[in-house]
Amino acid sequence: MTAFVAVHGVGQYLSAVPPADIVTARSAVWAKDLAAGLGTAAEHVPVTYAYYSHHLHRGRPVAQGSDDLDQLEREHPHLAEDVSHWAKALDTSLGLRLPPPATSHGRLAVPLRQLVSAISEHLSLDGRLTRAFIATLFRDVSRYLGGPDDSVRAAAREEVAGVISSTGARVVIAHSLGSVVAYEALHAHPELEVDLFLTLGSPLALRHGVFDRLSPAPAGGTGERPPGVRRWVNLCDHGDIVAVPRPLKQRFPSVDLDLTDSIAPFGFHRASPYLRSAAVAATLAPFLPTS
Repeated sequence: MTAFVAVHGVGQYLSAVPPADIVTARSAVWAKDLAAGLGTAAEHVPVTYAYYSHHLHRGRPVAQGSDDLDQLEREHPHLAEDVSHWAKALDTSLGLRLPPPATSHGRLAVPLRQLVSAISEHLSLDGRLTRAFIATLFRDVSRYLGGPDDSVRAAAREEVAGVISSTGARVVIAHSLGSVVAYEALHAHPELEVDLFLTLGSPLALRHGVFDRLSPAPAGGTGERPPGVRRWVNLCDHGDIVAVPRPLKQRFPSVDLDLTDSIAPFGFHRASPYLRSAAVAATLAPFLPTS
């Protein structure tokens, strides 16, 4: 029986590779990364990768330039608003010196190029890579959160729920946007019982762009733990620009443990450093199969 299910974040779509092949390859990568942190062999960390990204790209042309923010703005009319709310959360959580908002078509928005420059300078990152990351992040988030009854959203959610159900896994490890998909999947299927829900670099608490679009909708500014989850642990890196605002527990008081740690100063949102971290190892060690 598979012990863990891994739910990936943004930027994992490969148009030319069959989903089954991606699941096999990425399951092995996650097992290797988790084993490195746990100090064991990869074969002792049975994990199945819940791949849902192909649903987000179904019926859409392959992007010609992953860092084309102009194209992304054309695809998603509310992008400027979403980025502006994200920028405000960044300013509060990380102390970025962001440019003042400008008015565009009656909406306040931080100009994307100035935001990229501010983030790049604050985190000492390459501006081109930062631009590509932001475009990828908002493209996938916008495609998933298109609407509470959107067929793409439902398909991604059901994919994850199906993997949890078919493997009988009692541990769900969800990174980035995957924490949103897994959260909704577990809510949609209260019959799924999970001993541990481990969220890494999660944007679940981001107002307007994510939090206010969740299904089920938060009540009174508070999100609820999925009914079948016994323990919920959240971990974010100090410099993770996706896991804002912090702490997550402000919006999800039912989180049992909300940790902020120095995971990877120059790899602030990548899954691998999280999976290899001491904090993740300590959280997962009690759930490793004994034989």
